[in-house]
Formats: sequence, structure tokens, C-alpha cells
Amino acid sequence: MKCGKIVVILQEICKKLDTAQNIFKGLGIALITPFKSDGSVDYEALERLVNYQIKQGADFFCILATTGETPCLTQDEKIRIKNLVVKIVNGRLPILMGCGGNNTAVVVDEIRQSDWSGIDGILSVCPFYNKPSQDGLYQHFKAIAQVSPLPVVLYNVPGRTGINLKAQTTIRLANDCKNIVAIKEASGSLEQVDEIIKGKPSHFDVISGDDALTFPMIACGAVGVISVIGNALPKEFSRMIRYEFRGEYEPARKIHHRFTELYSLLFVDGNPAGVKALLSEMGMIENNLRLPLVPTRITTKQKMAEILKNMNVEY
Repeated sequence: MKCGKIVVILQEICKKLDTAQNIFKGLGIALITPFKSDGSVDYEALERLVNYQIKQGADFFCILATTGETPCLTQDEKIRIKNLVVKIVNGRLPILMGCGGNNTAVVVDEIRQSDWSGIDGILSVCPFYNKPSQDGLYQHFKAIAQVSPLPVVLYNVPGRTGINLKAQTTIRLANDCKNIVAIKEASGSLEQVDEIIKGKPSHFDVISGDDALTFPMIACGAVGVISVIGNALPKEFSRMIRYEFRGEYEPARKIHHRFTELYSLLFVDGNPAGVKALLSEMGMIENNLRLPLVPTRITTKQKMAEILKNMNVEY
């Protein structure tokens, strides 16, 4: 074999070794933060919840993100929550941790200064409020990828951020930044999801960021979900996902339809108000949030309690 060919082969091997792989597949839990009636973090309830979710079929955790009410946590609380979850999980499942914002320099600095021990990846949301262009989004995430010591999962949620990370920009980032391994897609557009899946490189995956669209998204080629409903009902939701992975769409569809009404009720009064009300009904946590979020309406909670009763779910 000529030296030139050997060099090319070695370069290809090195390129593959430099490309991170996505390990966040199946049912991911968008972990809530339980609070006591005095407003403090309920660490005992958090420990019970994480152990329950592991036992009931969770595949990975996503901590200190939107569902965890992270903007309302102090820095000390964030550190303690991170350390507690890492201790409980003890390497049994991958952990994704949120780190994002609308000031690129601040996010980059936070990544550089944070302790990432026990964490397997970084979830970074699109900049919110300032609504950058697609090139601005590209440059923002490229800067994050360049300093990140861990694989990066993009988070596109236009309903919260006011800006959509388009499929073309997502694919460009996936091709140019080998440590960007996935996107949590919550645009609500199956057309956009399909476009990403068709055009993405092999190391890059799509993860559902919308419980209600998880069934069709996995059918299109998504590899899992970062789920809100999984906080309360991980066993049933993970069963649906596993059925789909095996190509057994009929039993998966039946589980999906059992959740249909619950999907909308969980978000009608804001997230995580709905799932906290559900967990409270199950006796897992106290139904407390931090302002500006408030508990879900009594009528909504009553409807969820009735659905839970009719589902006969073991927990």
C-alpha cells in the first residue's frame, strides 16, 4: 500500500475518533425541582424522585434545564442539585445538564468555569429574547462547541425563545462541530424534524422535546425524548418508546393515545406546573413552584387526577 493511501486512512480514523457520539437515547427525564412549602428545595423528595425514575425505566436524565425552574434557582442550589443527582445516579445512566443563555460570552465563560464531573453532556438552548439571525445562532453554538469539554445537545424551542433554529442551520452545525451530537427538537414541526433527519451526518441524532409528538418523531427516526411527563409516568412512556424501537407500532400507538388528553393538561397552565400537580396527586412531592410560576388551576388538577385514576398506572 502506498504511503499516501496510508496517510488518508489514518486521517479518516483520526476524524472518526474526534467525532463524539450521542449517548442520550430512549427516555430522558427533564427533571423537576421539588420545593417545600417554605420555598426551599426539597432535596429528600428529589432523591426519592430520581430513584423512582431509574427504577421505572428512565434511560438518562436532563437536569437544571427549563422544567427544573433553573432561572429561579440560586447558584448554590444548582451546585447542590447537580451533586446530589450525580451521587444518586452513580454512573448508572448518562446525565445531560443545561447551560445556555442569550449572551454568548457569559455562556462560554460559564462552561469554562463550571465543574462538569459526573456530567456526560451539555444541553444548550437557543438564545432567547434578542432573536438572532440564523448566522448569529450558528456562531453562538459554534463558540459553545469550541470550549465545551463535553458533547453538546442543541435545544430548539421557538415557543419559549421566540426564534426557530432552522433545519439547514442545525445540519450545518452538526457537520462543522463534531462534538455537537444531537438536538432536542421542540419546534412542533414534523416537516422540520424530517428535514434534519434526512440531512444530518451519521454521528448526529434528533431527540424529541415534545411529549405529544414523541410517537410520530420516533417513527420518523428520532432516537428518544427529553420528557416532562416522564417525571411522573416513566414506566408507561418508556414502554411506548421501546415498542417503537422494536418496530411494534400498534402497542406503542395505544400507549400514546392513552396519554393524549394528559399531554395538553400538563402544559395548559405552564410547565412544570402541570407535572408538579400530577406528582403531588401521586404523593411524590408538594405542589409548590417559585414565582413567576404558580400551581395549576384546581379544575386542571382534578381532570388529571381523574385520568390518572382511569389509567390504573402502577407507581
